[in-house]
Amino acid sequence: MKRLLIADDEEKIRRIIKKYAEFEGYEIEEAEDGMQALDICRKKEFDLIILDVMMPELDGFSTCKEIKKLKDIPVIMLSARGEEYDRIHGFELGIDDYVVKPFSPKELMMRVNAVISRYQKTENTVASQEIPHEIYKREGLLVDFTGRLVQIDGKRVDMTPKEYDLLFYMVRNKGIALTREKLITEVWGYDYFGDDRTLDTHIKLLRSSLGEYRKFLVTLRGVGYRFEA
Repeated sequence: MKRLLIADDEEKIRRIIKKYAEFEGYEIEEAEDGMQALDICRKKEFDLIILDVMMPELDGFSTCKEIKKLKDIPVIMLSARGEEYDRIHGFELGIDDYVVKPFSPKELMMRVNAVISRYQKTENTVASQEIPHEIYKREGLLVDFTGRLVQIDGKRVDMTPKEYDLLFYMVRNKGIALTREKLITEVWGYDYFGDDRTLDTHIKLLRSSLGEYRKFLVTLRGVGYRFEA
C-alpha cells in the first residue's frame, strides 16, 4: 500500500485530502506543522509528501529543503498564493508540482498518482536497464544523459530535476517544433494536469541555468519551443 504524508496546519484541508486518498487506497499520515512533518519523515518512509507552504514552526519551503537532504521523496506543494516567485522557489527546491488553493481534491489525487507513476517508472528503468553512455555536445554546452548532468564551458551546472527532464527531452528532439501541449504531455506525463504557467516557469529556470547557451532555446510564438543548435 502506498503511503502519503499530508502536512497542513488546517485540519479541514487534511481531512478532505485524507478522505479522497484513502478512497484510492493510500495509507495516510498527518502533520500539523513543518517540524512535525520533518520529524515523521526521519522515522518513516513515504511514496509522496503533500506540503502546505504557510505552516507554523517551519514553513513548507524550509521543510521541503530539509526533507530533500534526508531522502529523495516526491513533493507536491500547496499554497494560497500563485505568484511566479513562489512557483520558481518551489521548483528550485526540487518539488514535483505546485497546486494553488482552493483546489479540486479529485484533481489533486490525479496529480499525486501522476507524480508517483513517473517516479516508479524512472526507478524501474534505471534498475532494469544497462544504458550506454549518451552525451550531446555543442559549443561549450555538454549534456550527459546517462550521468544526468550538464556542463557549461567545462563547469557543472546544478539544475532542478524537472529542468534536467525538460532539457534532455528538447535536446533529444532538437530541431523539432515542440508545442506547449507536447512538452507538458511528454515531460510531465500524459496524465499531468498542470497549466502553461508551469511550463513557462521551467523554461525561465532552464534559460537562467544555461547562461549564454539559452540562445539554443527558441520560442515559437503561438506554438511552443524548439531546441536549435
